Amino acid sequence: MTRRLTTLIALALAATALAACGEKSEPSGSNAGSAADAFTVVLDYFPNADHAGIYAALGSGEFERAGLDVKLVTPPNPSAPLQFLQAGRADLAITYPPELITARSKGKQLLSVGAVVQKPLTTLMAIQGSGVKSVADLRGKRVGTAGIPYQRAYLKTILDKAGVPERSVDVTDVGFNLTGSMISRKVDATLGAFWNYEGVDLERRGRKPTILRMEKLGVPTYPELVFAARRKALQPAEAAKIRRFLQAVARGTQLARTDPEQAVDALLDANGDLDRRLQLNAIKATSDVFVPAERKDPFGWQDQDQWHAYGEWMYRNGLVPEHPQAEDAFTNEFLPGQGVASNTAEPR
Repeated sequence: MTRRLTTLIALALAATALAACGEKSEPSGSNAGSAADAFTVVLDYFPNADHAGIYAALGSGEFERAGLDVKLVTPPNPSAPLQFLQAGRADLAITYPPELITARSKGKQLLSVGAVVQKPLTTLMAIQGSGVKSVADLRGKRVGTAGIPYQRAYLKTILDKAGVPERSVDVTDVGFNLTGSMISRKVDATLGAFWNYEGVDLERRGRKPTILRMEKLGVPTYPELVFAARRKALQPAEAAKIRRFLQAVARGTQLARTDPEQAVDALLDANGDLDRRLQLNAIKATSDVFVPAERKDPFGWQDQDQWHAYGEWMYRNGLVPEHPQAEDAFTNEFLPGQGVASNTAEPR
C-alpha cells in the first residue's frame, strides 16, 4: 500500500454457459425498465492502471448491463477506504491484505470478497547509479519507505533472509515520494514502489531501475489489492449486488487485457490528468496478474494457504497481537461460477 490514493443478453448467455458446465448459475441485472441498484466502491487511491478492469467495466457498460449504478470514489486519505466501508458509506472498498487483517484484529467485521491483483506489486527498488543491485548491496545504504509498519517488517524479513544486519541499513521515511527520493538521491533504494507503476515510469525515464519483488525475497506472497466488504452486508439482497459487480469487473478485466487502449480511455474519462502512455504501459505490465495463474480459477480467486501464511507472518512480526485466522478473512463465494464457500462462517 504505498500508493495511491468518481468517478440482458450477454449476462443471460454467460449464465446459460456456466449452468451448462455444471457451475452455479449467475444472477442477471435488474428487470428491464427498473432502476439500477446504486453501488459505491471506494478506491485505494486515485484512478490508475491497477483499476483498469473496473474502469473498463464502467466505460463499456458492463455495470449498467448488470443492473448497477456504480459510483467509484477516490479516498481523501489512505485510511479512508476501510473507514468509509465500516461506516456503511460504501458497498465495497479496495484495500490491502495487511490493512484488512489489522482491521479484523481490532474487531472490525470485514472480509475480502475478491482479489483485484493476484500478486504483490510492492518491491525493493533502486535506480542506476545507486550501487544497489541486490539485497546484499543495502549494507551502509539508505532505504526509503512510506513509514508504514508492515513495510518495515518486509524490510526486516528481507534483510534477515539475506544475512544483512538491520543496523547496517539506514531506514528513512519519505512518505509517498518514493520515485522522487530515488531520483534526488535522498535515498539509495525504496521499499514500497510498485513494479507495475513506478517501475514502468522509471524505465520510461531511462533510469534503468533494479526491481526486486517481495515474494522472491522472503515475504509470503499475497494479492496486493482486494475488494473488502462488511460481513453484515453479505445478506441475500446485498450479496446479489456484490456478485453482479464482481462478474462485471471480471468481464471488464478481460476487456482491459485484450484491449488496453479502451481501458485507458475509461481511466482518462475519470482522471484527465493521467499520462496516457504510462497508464497503457502499466496495464500491459499488470495484465497477467489481474487473473489467477491457474486459468481454471475465476477472476478474483483467493488462495487459503496464501492468506494463512501471510497472516502468520504478520503475527510473527508483531503486526497483530494474536494469530489472525487470516484464512477466515476472505471468501470466494461471490466470484463468477462459485457457490457458498466454507470460509464464510462467522469469524473466530
